[in-house]
Formats: sequence, C-alpha cells, structure tokens
Amino acid sequence: MGSSTARTSDASPAGTVTAEPDQRSDGDLDRPWQTVVWDDPVNLMRYVTYVFQKLFGYSEAKASELMMQVHTEGKAIVSSGGRDKVELDVRKLHAAGLWATMQRDS
Repeated sequence: MGSSTARTSDASPAGTVTAEPDQRSDGDLDRPWQTVVWDDPVNLMRYVTYVFQKLFGYSEAKASELMMQVHTEGKAIVSSGGRDKVELDVRKLHAAGLWATMQRDS
C-alpha cells in the first residue's frame, strides 16, 4: 500500500483532486512500524506486565523486562510490524488503559 498526497493540479479540470505518490525512497517504505508504550503515573507495574503477557504472549520474564524499561527509561518498544498490525496493537493497549503510540523504525 503506497501512500499518496492529494492536491489540486493545474492540468486537471478546476477543483479536481489528483493523487500523487509521496517522494520517499524504497527504504522508507520497507521500514517496519513500532508500538511504543510510555510510562504513566496510573498503572501498577504488575498490571503492565500482565497486559504485555496477555496481548503479546510474552513470558513473565520478557514482560517484566519490558515493563522495567518503560518504568526506568520512560518508554519501550513492545511490538513491530506492518502499519495495520501496529495500529491494532496500539488500540488494544489503549483499551487496556496504557499510553501507547506508533512510530517508524529508525
């Protein structure tokens, strides 16, 4: 799925919107998306660990490691993949009450 930008073109009939592909390199399109969980003052550490285990199937040790990264560094990347998958992961984390965003892998 390529991204495109809509704009009005002088070459098209008045008011017609045309789509033109973004000027990105192929490398930009290949970079996966990442789900970032942010530290918050509300959720208990044990609950965050539980959510990571239930949503992503992480072992208790891996979920605890990610939770501690969120707690000590302020954020952790908990999943990655295609945009649709990561958007779904973010929605699930929001439904569980966690602060989460998505970003491109750097």
